[in-house]
Amino acid sequence: MKFFALFLLIFILLLPSNAFACACCADVGYYSIRVTKPDNYIVDILKEIRFETANIYATPAYPDDIKGIASLAENYSVEGLLNSKSWKFNLMGDNNKSGILNLPLPTTMVDYGVDRHNDSNQTVGDTTIYKEWRFKSKVQSATGIFKNGIAPNTEYFLVLQGKGNVCPNVGDFTHWRLEITGKKARYAFWGKLGSRKSDE
Repeated sequence: MKFFALFLLIFILLLPSNAFACACCADVGYYSIRVTKPDNYIVDILKEIRFETANIYATPAYPDDIKGIASLAENYSVEGLLNSKSWKFNLMGDNNKSGILNLPLPTTMVDYGVDRHNDSNQTVGDTTIYKEWRFKSKVQSATGIFKNGIAPNTEYFLVLQGKGNVCPNVGDFTHWRLEITGKKARYAFWGKLGSRKSDE
């Protein structure tokens, strides 16, 4: 038995290191898209994310292609906070006009990750993936510059973007995009993300 145990130990030590791929590692060619529930681990990450900057999404048709904002501005400050059940986005333009969007956390979300083949030196188990968390639901309420643009069944689509390995953490997500669409609204914001812990 002692000889067998020694033989087994030697055999294990001689195996390639990639045979013990970690649970958080992604391989070359990785792709995953799934609908899941925002569990406590995900919600805890969402609560730590800080919305640092906000820009209005502008196309060549700007501002004619935007509706639902009473007073447009070139730049916005943003405070975004996830409570237990909803996000509260407070956006203020450089014209000092502001408004709040209340967005309920949906019961399901899309978790997307893919190897974009940007690094030719990637090895098995050492791949950095591009990732998105996507949330879609109806706008709960709005105030200020957004109030008159929110009709019944107005929807929001919030995407958190970043990169990392298979296991998510706050530092993975670096950018965000929020789109509001409805009978009286059509606009989107985008910007950078940070961590609330980094401010402490």
